[in-house]
Amino acid sequence: MRKLSFILSLILLFLAVPAQAQSVDEILNNYFENTGGLDQWKSLEGIKMNAKVNQQGMEIPLEIIQLKDGRQMTTINFQGKEIKQGVFDGEVLWGHNFMTMKAEKNDAEATANFKLETNDFPDPFIDYKEKGYTVEFMGTEEIEGTETYKLKLVREPLTIDGNEEQNVSFYFFDTENYVPLAVQSEIRSGQAKGMTQEITFSDYQEVDGLYFPFSMTSGLKDGPSNPMSFESIELNPQVEEAAFAFPEEIVTEEKN
Repeated sequence: MRKLSFILSLILLFLAVPAQAQSVDEILNNYFENTGGLDQWKSLEGIKMNAKVNQQGMEIPLEIIQLKDGRQMTTINFQGKEIKQGVFDGEVLWGHNFMTMKAEKNDAEATANFKLETNDFPDPFIDYKEKGYTVEFMGTEEIEGTETYKLKLVREPLTIDGNEEQNVSFYFFDTENYVPLAVQSEIRSGQAKGMTQEITFSDYQEVDGLYFPFSMTSGLKDGPSNPMSFESIELNPQVEEAAFAFPEEIVTEEKN
């Protein structure tokens, strides 16, 4: 009798695995189909977004550029100053120091982790199996009153303070339209270390055949967040290569 129960348990476990995998693929297939088609997403070469982030009642304009080859940058316009953050030319990661306004390079660990993230343009779920990622269906969960499918995405591990750590994110897809409504991940450094970061997405609009969220919020789960609204999104923009280069300091000699 015990042997029969054991065999039945094995059979149920065997049947459950393909059912779960099929559920994951069904969700992702519907997601890509509903937002423009997988082939069109794969053919995307770059994105340029103009947005405004609301921070403590102050609207700050910014421009975000992400390219398929990994290059990207965010340009913030604040009080008449142009501040670049998260600038990556394919090898060097840098940004302006908010206090001194001087360009500073990030350390090797931060650069290596950032480079891993750039491999996922324009979406981490594209060819996730070929990348060695795993995606697990975690059931359904309500996000801001909407029923969602919860997927657990495990990507290449990150290096934090010299130690390798698992890179896990949880995505929540609308059960009706199959578009992401939120993504949650653990904060690994700083004062909020160990807390959960949550990014939400809404107001999906069509841009040249692909659908993007034109409204986002970023902050702590069940805590304060900063809303961001997109004014325009341009696909496959032309960007000068020099815009990503680290600005070498010019040294001048005083003449006696």
